[in-house]
Amino acid sequence: MKKASVICLLALSATVAFAQTASQRLRGTVTSFDGATLVIAERSGQSHSLPIAENFSVSEVVPIEPAAIKPGSYIGTAAMPAADGALTALEVLVFPEAARGTGEGHVPWDLQPGSTMTNATVAEVTAVPQGRSMKLRYKDGEKTVTVPENVPIVTFSPGHKGMIVPGAKVLVTSQVREGKAVAVRALVGKDGLVPPM
Repeated sequence: MKKASVICLLALSATVAFAQTASQRLRGTVTSFDGATLVIAERSGQSHSLPIAENFSVSEVVPIEPAAIKPGSYIGTAAMPAADGALTALEVLVFPEAARGTGEGHVPWDLQPGSTMTNATVAEVTAVPQGRSMKLRYKDGEKTVTVPENVPIVTFSPGHKGMIVPGAKVLVTSQVREGKAVAVRALVGKDGLVPPM
């Protein structure tokens, strides 16, 4: 993998890792993009118009087979905790090897109210009724997450601005720079896929 692609993937990994204080994640559909300004209709229906940062980067979110989740894989998973603390995955991202270690840990997440994000190494995968169970280990502990059969499983591939077209499903990270919100990263779903994270 070229050095530029590695840098792009590492930067984009932060989108599904742990956002910086001044960052915001916007999930929605591209309304327009002229190369300088990105307009998206967020899932709430609100429209956002964002100039793009000089270091703006794009990656494609690609569906992969469940077999990609295996011992030794470095993954990120948004999950919902049950009353007893048990975690059920909402999605699983298998990170490219170049992004191993990005955002390692377990934190609150904003995919759904009360959801969490765990970035960790898969220690074990076992079959359970209607899915599989992952034992995840990270530097401060471990979690067990159940992955139902219908949960989206994806990875990243390097992307380009030409993928950002009206109707594309995106997850955009914006940051406040010099008092103004700008788009710094975009994850674009392949063939209409909604980025599940």
